[in-house]
Amino acid sequence: MVHSAYDSFELLRDCPNKIGAVESYGSKLLLGCSDGSLKIYAPEASGSDRSPPSDFHVHAQELRREPYVLERNVAGFSRKPLISMEVLESRELLLSLSESIAFHRLPSLETNAVITKAKGANVYSWDDRRGFLCFARQKKVCIFRHDGGRGFVDLKEYGVPDVVKSMSWCGENICLGIRKEYMILNATNGAMSEVFPSGRLASPLVISLPSGELLLGKENIGVFVDQNGKLLQEGRICWSEAPTQVVIQNPYGIALLPRYVEIRSLRDPYPLIQTVVLRNARHIRQSNNAVIVALDSSVYGLFPVPVGAQIVQLTASGNFDEALALCKLLPPEDSSLRAAKEGSIHLRYAHYLYDNGSYEEAMEHFLASQIDITYVLSLYPSIILPKTTLIPEPEKLMDISLDAQFLSRGSSGLSDDMETSQLPQLSEYDENAALESKKMSHNTLMALIKFLQKKRYSIIEKATAEGTEEVVLDVVGNNYASYDSSRFKKSTKVRGNISISSGAREMAAILDTALLQALLLTGQSSAVVELLKGLNYCDVKICEEILQKSNHYAALLELYKCNSMHREALKLLHQLVEESKSNQSIAELTQKFKPESIIEYLKPLCGSDPMLVLECSMLILESCPTQTIELYLSGNIPADLVNSYLKQRAPSMQAKYLELMLAMNENGISGNLQNEMVQIYLSEVLDWYADLSAQEQWDEKAYSSTRKKLLCALESISGYNPDALLKRLPPEALYEERALLLGKMNQHELALSLYVHKLHVPQLALAYCDRVYESVVHQPSVKSSGNIYLTLMQIYLNPRRTTKNFEKRITNIIVSPQNTSTPKVGSGTSVKAKVGRAVKKIASIEGAEDMRISQSSTDSSRSDGDVDESSEEGGSTIMHDEILDLLSRRWDRINGAQALKLLPRETKLQNLLPFLGPLLRKSSEAYRNLSVIKSLRQSENLQVKDELYSQRKTVVKIASDSLCSLCNKKIGTSVFAVYPNGKTLVHFVCFRDSQSMKAVAKGSPLRRR
Repeated sequence: MVHSAYDSFELLRDCPNKIGAVESYGSKLLLGCSDGSLKIYAPEASGSDRSPPSDFHVHAQELRREPYVLERNVAGFSRKPLISMEVLESRELLLSLSESIAFHRLPSLETNAVITKAKGANVYSWDDRRGFLCFARQKKVCIFRHDGGRGFVDLKEYGVPDVVKSMSWCGENICLGIRKEYMILNATNGAMSEVFPSGRLASPLVISLPSGELLLGKENIGVFVDQNGKLLQEGRICWSEAPTQVVIQNPYGIALLPRYVEIRSLRDPYPLIQTVVLRNARHIRQSNNAVIVALDSSVYGLFPVPVGAQIVQLTASGNFDEALALCKLLPPEDSSLRAAKEGSIHLRYAHYLYDNGSYEEAMEHFLASQIDITYVLSLYPSIILPKTTLIPEPEKLMDISLDAQFLSRGSSGLSDDMETSQLPQLSEYDENAALESKKMSHNTLMALIKFLQKKRYSIIEKATAEGTEEVVLDVVGNNYASYDSSRFKKSTKVRGNISISSGAREMAAILDTALLQALLLTGQSSAVVELLKGLNYCDVKICEEILQKSNHYAALLELYKCNSMHREALKLLHQLVEESKSNQSIAELTQKFKPESIIEYLKPLCGSDPMLVLECSMLILESCPTQTIELYLSGNIPADLVNSYLKQRAPSMQAKYLELMLAMNENGISGNLQNEMVQIYLSEVLDWYADLSAQEQWDEKAYSSTRKKLLCALESISGYNPDALLKRLPPEALYEERALLLGKMNQHELALSLYVHKLHVPQLALAYCDRVYESVVHQPSVKSSGNIYLTLMQIYLNPRRTTKNFEKRITNIIVSPQNTSTPKVGSGTSVKAKVGRAVKKIASIEGAEDMRISQSSTDSSRSDGDVDESSEEGGSTIMHDEILDLLSRRWDRINGAQALKLLPRETKLQNLLPFLGPLLRKSSEAYRNLSVIKSLRQSENLQVKDELYSQRKTVVKIASDSLCSLCNKKIGTSVFAVYPNGKTLVHFVCFRDSQSMKAVAKGSPLRRR
């Protein structure tokens, strides 16, 4: 026997007649005897009052645990002995089965109805919800319905294969236990379906459960089925012997066996709870508060032991599952008591399971007990926790409402390291060491991890809510500072010291710190990193020390990162990168910690702390220059800030940064930075030129990589100052750079002279002219964009004349650039390297250059003799080949008339065919196209005029009923006017008057003044 669920008490003895049926009504016992009489017994205290039968109404009473005495004997209640009877409390009727089925009113026992058709019935079942009665007679099943009064309505009658031994309603169906098998009968249409065979020795037994399901007996086994006869998976009840009758009183099933009454739990695996020895028991019946067991001449009552007492018994004997199940039967009004009992049982059960090695199940019960996590963590002394005020003494946690003898930690089997005893004995020390080793095993830690993870969500949520509340209070200000200021004390950013008066956040710090250590001890490094990546409250000091000792650098970096300790993290990263370089045997460091790791760490910090990014990026700038500069660019760090920092700390990387900056966003680099980049290039080129000149190896056509970059920059960007750069150039070298700078200053003639006479590369001169032409050709403000080619022609025609004062003019430009008639590009306000804007400036200057060239061309067309004279004076040779090549290649960009005026008289027309041929074809084609366009325009003009004339020929019909729109009188033969819409007609006089009125209205304000 596990525990005492029921107390047996003898209610009466020595009944004069053999008891055939037993039932209870309130506190009364109804006994149907073998002589057909009905004996009514009452408690001895109430029986001594000899109250009349009319006072038999005892609804609110229950069976009492005291001797019963005969109160009334109804002789001749039935002709034959009663087989069974049942009190229908909802209808105040007593149903009895004897030779037929009869109904008597309670408490008067007046006959209400007798169903004669039930004569010979041996078993019945009553559906109290619908008032349906079914009974079995021979091989038939009949169904009746109570009409609410004295009558019953015969509904159905179905035939069955054999004699019914047991039956019960199950919803709309009836479960029948016949001689060989169980069957489900549909009460509506009579359809039958087999369930499974019944036992060969014991009679069929059908028991209805409170849930609506059925318990079917097969020998000594009880099988659970649903209302349709389908087997359920809840298991099987195995009785000690085949029961003759079974009653259900939640949470127990009470079976009547030949030698005793057996009580089993209805929870899987349906263990035996108690046996009550009662030999020769014949009947068992459920009462409102007890179970009645009738022998031949005596009646016993099985009264349930109070649930609280049963819980104490089960807890003391270690049957915690049964104790927890019984807690659910406590009254709802005792919810606090129920919660306390369940918590204490879960706690004792958890300790029991923990000491027996079932760690995960133990943690489930620790979780269900709602115990503080600090209590569970006290079972793990090797886990270091933050020093807070939240860790209670273990003894205080065990102060729960159960008896001390059942709730003491000594009885729960806790290990010795939980006790406060500190006897310095060697044997106790060894035992504690063994227990500690056991607790820190892998299984215990895995169970602890699951426990902490399940508790974590609610604790972190509370901690976050407290933090949000604190932020809201900070935003509101000091208006509510006087209200409970100690509760909402502001905390510092670093959570390592837990300098906060926040219970939830302290608990979160304890949980996360313990969880991190448990994960590390079980080798779950990746889980530690994931924990630190999310929202966490790990104690920085403790976790930092542990991670350093265990060499978990990835997790340590995440710890620094989540606590905004970026300097410490970057310092550690740099150290790991250096170690990976120096010690190649450490494969882990080589794989995980490379210079790129620092760059990845710095990326999120570009917006919040750019100075820290610049400072720490210097550690890897030399090893990863490209990635580092891309970091600056992708992080949107101000370019001026990066440039100034690089100029001080890493001048060699300054140019590369500016190059990448310009390549990514040409419009995003300021004129100052462009100028500085060009100055850097020029300095390097000048150093290179000085070295080669010293070795007498300088060649004007030699190009280093830096010189190529310089030339590209001078040509493509416009934000630099050409005057300052021009002063730095040597007088006898770097002519190409000088030409580009002169071009930026719109000194095109000098630039072209350099290409032709110094560099002797006409192709460069032609390319220069193409750039100037293409930059201004689409600007309508520039009248003639081809004058640049005419300038080149003049240089080819008069080479000596153009070079005569070449050096002098350049010297004048360098010494006094402000005297030039053309404004300089980039010398004023800073220019955003925008080609369009620079082109506009060049185009506006080209207009003035056109005037100068046209004047020179006009002068040159004075006479061919003048040209010859000047040529002879210079003693130079005209560059005919270059002129003809220019005309043949750029005939479509040169003004043909001006070009012909510039050419000398002796130029052969045959040599001009490549120039004049396509030019004349284009001119004639343009003339034809313009003629066609002119004709089309004239035709269109005529069409418009024709339409205008037709619109003016408007016809207005004046009829006899035509009215003036102003005076609403007939027009008649008066002079009229028509509005432009062609429909509104008015007298001319009315129209004139209306116009004069408008004039007066407009002039009235002037008269008032």
